[in-house]
Amino acid sequence: MKLSLVIPMMNEEDNVKPLFEAIKKALKEIDYELILVDDGSSDNTVAKMKELSDQRTKIIVFKRNFGQTTAMAAGIAEAKGDLIATMDGDLQNDPSDIPMMIKKLEDEKWDMVAGKRLKRKDGFFLRKIPSKIANKLIRKLTGVYISDYGCTLKVFKKSVAKNLELYGELHRFIPVLATLNGAKITEVGVKHHARVHGVSKYGIGRTFRVASDLLLMIFLEKYRQKPMHLFGTLGIVSFIIGMGINFYMFMLKLFGHSIGTRPLLILGIMFTFIGIIFVVTGFLAELIVRTYYGIGDKKPYTIEEIYQGEKK
Repeated sequence: MKLSLVIPMMNEEDNVKPLFEAIKKALKEIDYELILVDDGSSDNTVAKMKELSDQRTKIIVFKRNFGQTTAMAAGIAEAKGDLIATMDGDLQNDPSDIPMMIKKLEDEKWDMVAGKRLKRKDGFFLRKIPSKIANKLIRKLTGVYISDYGCTLKVFKKSVAKNLELYGELHRFIPVLATLNGAKITEVGVKHHARVHGVSKYGIGRTFRVASDLLLMIFLEKYRQKPMHLFGTLGIVSFIIGMGINFYMFMLKLFGHSIGTRPLLILGIMFTFIGIIFVVTGFLAELIVRTYYGIGDKKPYTIEEIYQGEKK
């Protein structure tokens, strides 16, 4: 099979029919499978997908909402194609761009081709401006120079997609994750349409989650194979500051001053212990999560059913 197209879906019942039509028209010359992952829809999205599915379609239904990244990971795990493409189910991405992206990937020997939304049809203040700031910050801090991290439309070699280790909300950082695995990536301009049906599932509130994930990406990029370079440096700096303060307090005590009630003593102890504990605990927790899901083929989601469409 040439291509597996993975699409997370959540409460998109009005978009299901035009999505199927657009995909069939765009990929009619390609041997493909369509993997739709329902991420806990509360409307008739699943019923609509089953109604319109054919032998190329596989529908994965989650028992509840697990998030876009998890839905994407589940779809990629089920994919059989030599190439894997991802896109949103709201028809803002255009599947007609996929053949062009495949050609670029194969002709120029890339491992991943990411979409860059041209003439983006989203709100200026709540979507475009925060996105531009986030993209610039991610490029600066990770050194992975992709213009549009928020575009879900991407095409990968199977070997790249299967090793992304997606969990949490890391779908925004797929180019960084791919680069960490040695993939050669590029981007190409793609069409972007205004949403016609339904409402966006994402708002300005995701800014803080993106910032947290960015810290994790920086850690993974620079220190995942040498964490003591980070923790050791922080530990030494914190220890020196804390011990410097404590030595000063000790000298005061030797000269007869009372130090038991001085805030500076508590500050010295805090510099020595508490700050480094918070940092280490946060990063170690992330490493534990990666180990948990990486060993024993554990999955961070529960599937209600997998429906295989029939020939029509």
